Amino acid sequence: MKIEFTKYQGTGNDFIIIDDREAVFDIKDHRLIQRLCHRKFGIGADGLILLRKHAECDFEMVYFNADGHQSSMCGNGGRCIVAFAKALDMIGEKTTFMAIDGLHEARIADNWVELKMADVQNIEKGEGFYCLDTGSPHYIRFVDAVSDLDVYEEGKAIRYSSRFAAEGINVNFVEIKNKGIDVATYERGVEDETLSCGTGVTAAALAYYSHIGYSAKHKVAVSTKGGDLEVYFEPAGNKFFNIWLCGPAELVFKGEIC
Repeated sequence: MKIEFTKYQGTGNDFIIIDDREAVFDIKDHRLIQRLCHRKFGIGADGLILLRKHAECDFEMVYFNADGHQSSMCGNGGRCIVAFAKALDMIGEKTTFMAIDGLHEARIADNWVELKMADVQNIEKGEGFYCLDTGSPHYIRFVDAVSDLDVYEEGKAIRYSSRFAAEGINVNFVEIKNKGIDVATYERGVEDETLSCGTGVTAAALAYYSHIGYSAKHKVAVSTKGGDLEVYFEPAGNKFFNIWLCGPAELVFKGEIC
């Protein structure tokens, strides 16, 4: 069977997106998803996304990591599927869609997509780290220089530590800069460093706010190895509301694969 697909990337975080409004794609075929995402034997991507019909909003996003299994929310993937839906003429400049963590709002102008993320109710502050859930679980560690780190080895060690090994966690290393933060991420499910991670960037921005101690409505400029993003939010103590992840989402190519 031939599968038609479209490839998108958001700050280097790349995704295979399939128009599956007829729900014909077998979501239990983990090996197929692994093969499609494989960079040597398939199309190559950090994850695969299905666009499906939803009775209560414009569409549903069904997301799979490159390991072939359905996963928690993907922020950059969410921004990319909005761009894909716009290209299909399914939406205008605003949309609402369903994801695994609930309903999301989004706005799009050209290739710039602003995605409203889930509220964050709590941030755990440990000795030298922060943990929080921004649709996916994240571990944040502040470092002197991201460029000096072996992100793969250090991220993998934390992800497979005794506390996190069973369910996994995404690991983000954050460097504070004059006008924002630099972030490097090791992603579970991909089991490698990725050029960008939307929920990780969001988590890093909120942890940065908690770490520095700003007040009132805030915006954080974030630089990743794949490009630049912005995170807007409203803090209320240890809680965060009206969180928006903003940045580019770009078409890479279209094709079909057997």
